Amino acid sequence: MKILHLSWFAFFLTFVVWFNLAPMLGAIKESLGLTKPQITTLLILNVALTIPARIIIGMLTDQYGPRKVYSALLILASIPCFVFAVAENFTQLALARFALGFIGAGFVIGIRMVSEWFPANELGTAEGIYGGWGNFGSAAAAFTLPTIALWFGGADGWRWAVGLTGALSLVFGFIYYASVQDVPKGSKYFKPKNATAMEVTSKGDLYFLLIMKVPLYIALGALAWRLKNVDIFTPMTTNVVYFGLLLLYAYDAMLAVRANRTVFTEEVPEFQRYKFKQVAILNILYFATFGSELAVVSMLPLFFAETFDLSPVVAGMVASAYAFMNLMSRPGGGLISDRFGRKKTLLILTAGLAVGYALMGIVDASWPVWLAVVAAMACSFFVQAGEGAVFAVVPLIKRSLTGQIAGMTGAYGNVGAVIYLIIYSVVDASTFFLVIAGTAVIGFLALLLLEEPSGEIAEVDEDGSVTMIKVS
Repeated sequence: MKILHLSWFAFFLTFVVWFNLAPMLGAIKESLGLTKPQITTLLILNVALTIPARIIIGMLTDQYGPRKVYSALLILASIPCFVFAVAENFTQLALARFALGFIGAGFVIGIRMVSEWFPANELGTAEGIYGGWGNFGSAAAAFTLPTIALWFGGADGWRWAVGLTGALSLVFGFIYYASVQDVPKGSKYFKPKNATAMEVTSKGDLYFLLIMKVPLYIALGALAWRLKNVDIFTPMTTNVVYFGLLLLYAYDAMLAVRANRTVFTEEVPEFQRYKFKQVAILNILYFATFGSELAVVSMLPLFFAETFDLSPVVAGMVASAYAFMNLMSRPGGGLISDRFGRKKTLLILTAGLAVGYALMGIVDASWPVWLAVVAAMACSFFVQAGEGAVFAVVPLIKRSLTGQIAGMTGAYGNVGAVIYLIIYSVVDASTFFLVIAGTAVIGFLALLLLEEPSGEIAEVDEDGSVTMIKVS
């Protein structure tokens, strides 16, 4: 329990730092004279780097352990946070915000840490508490930072509020390193045989893996397109980025093929196999759940302020109701999955998610504010319980690959956020919510193909011996 509480608080701080932007948008816009396209670009930049970061952090976690990686992330992320707090123009804000997106990868570290400390029949609940209480950091930022900015006062109040979050991250990075260990005493920390790419267990799964990598690069290409539209990138720079992403994908694919070349020459024993299809389905579901949460948390304070003519402080407090549901919903999703079955739970929650966003799509100024808040909270329940249910499944697929699987699934959440926010930059809020509802329907259809993990997972030690780990 000590490990769980320290880990969710580390995740909580990453979300406070990561989303210290959203409740400060009005003040930053006024202080530096930013335009709406520049504001939406900052929102997109805030989640963009997290796409590759979650993949990289997942690999580092599997290789070096969550204690070292989480501590280093918290300490290093304070640097761009401080830079953002003292930025004097849009370009400086954009560069600092882009770099700060790396802290959004902290989530996958704790998924591996918690999976080492809890048995399978409690894992959904434990991961739900970790994710839900940690995700509450975005609500805490929305609720408290505008008030802290007012305490400091003046045009620079937002700078002090943002800088304070960086200081908290810096200090807790050292506390976390001194207070946790990777596994219980007497347990073994399993590492993947290859840390450069995800291992698969059949030729078909390798091809599937290569296909599922493509949207990660498309999202980054979409970001480059957006930066060209706000005159940060020239057409030439954008084309160079496109070409660079193509080369990067080719290199990434080469690493994946090299790491899994044995599937072309020999058959993996049945007891060591897992189906990559399971990972792909979870990716799609997290695109719709966490991707939509990131996008909605980013735009909701501004949406409430503009739709109902609220002050920034009141709009931030009202919008925090959406993220506030994390305290109950995400742990609830994991708990329900543990008790009643993971696939059945995901089906119900994904259907509710689609209905919830369809309801958000019809919210306008004619609604009472309290009713709009209720609609947002109801939608949020299904979104965040769905996230908890997804990560009740992730650690049960392949223990030694938990960091990498969590990293890829988490990255798809950020792909969703980038795509949704780009859509938000070109359509009205109503259409934005309805688009999310449509992708939830796609997730529901994909979910019909999910097979619940059962039985035991075989892990191969470094000396070649096989350890059987019971997952249910």
